[in-house]
Amino acid sequence: MLDAFGREVSYLRVSLTQRCNLNCLYCGSEPPDPQELSPDATEKIVKAFVKVGINKVRLTGGEPLLRKDLALIASRLSGISGIRKLGITTNGVCLAEQALLLKEAGIDTVNISLDTIDRERYRRMTGVDALGKVLAGIDAALAAGFQHVRINSVLLRGENEEEAQNLILLAKDRTIDVRFIELMPFSEQGQNSGRIVHAEELLKRFPFLQPVSENDRCGSVAKYYSAPGYLGRIGMITPVSDRFCSACNRVRLLANGSVRPCLGHEKTYDLMPYLNDEDKLIQIIKEAILSKPEGHNFLCAYGNVHAMNKIGG
Repeated sequence: MLDAFGREVSYLRVSLTQRCNLNCLYCGSEPPDPQELSPDATEKIVKAFVKVGINKVRLTGGEPLLRKDLALIASRLSGISGIRKLGITTNGVCLAEQALLLKEAGIDTVNISLDTIDRERYRRMTGVDALGKVLAGIDAALAAGFQHVRINSVLLRGENEEEAQNLILLAKDRTIDVRFIELMPFSEQGQNSGRIVHAEELLKRFPFLQPVSENDRCGSVAKYYSAPGYLGRIGMITPVSDRFCSACNRVRLLANGSVRPCLGHEKTYDLMPYLNDEDKLIQIIKEAILSKPEGHNFLCAYGNVHAMNKIGG
């Protein structure tokens, strides 16, 4: 389905929970709402989205691996005709125990959040001493044979920007994409533009990174780079310095059953009253897609009232 600006919206991010087992500096975590969509409700809503053109789904949170019924949900969604790719984004703390189960349930790709490979810095940035578990989760994801394993990293000036080289090296001998995401304004840290480490700065620091040929950004938010001898790639995701709103193809289903057409705008549409009326459900979904704004409000003064665990990772 096309939105009001001619963009084909084909990607749905589904937040399964507001709960998280970390408290990262830049997420601005808030106490979670206990309301979570059941597997039946999730399947019903996603089927309606597929009928209006969604073909890619990513499960997020909070931390989705905290859902004890995650494999059931993944299995239900992967069985929906029309879904071409099903992914998940996780902090990786619980991934080692669940990677193979998720692969068997139909998950195609795994994104793992990791901002440092220094144990003490990890504890300081997340509030939890769990780096070893995350590294074990990355190994388990690679062993499970997912189509793609990606590491998503946020660099904060004055905190972990010197970690960039160590993170890049994770892609040298393994088929991993390491992607650097510019700090977004969802916490006090994100409201401080001086803490943002821009992609341009990283490319100057690491001139051996060269663009790969498939950088058309068709449906992708990342621009990819590689280097001689590297098995993996390095990605730059630049929502602040180089807005990609004109190519944005996504909307978000929140854990409370509402749709948020744009991460950078507060407007949501509640789907819960229409779960038993598919025609009305599809109508509201279409209204939400048509209301998707031309661009986000990611400025330093952006007045977002919710932390990332509330609006989906």
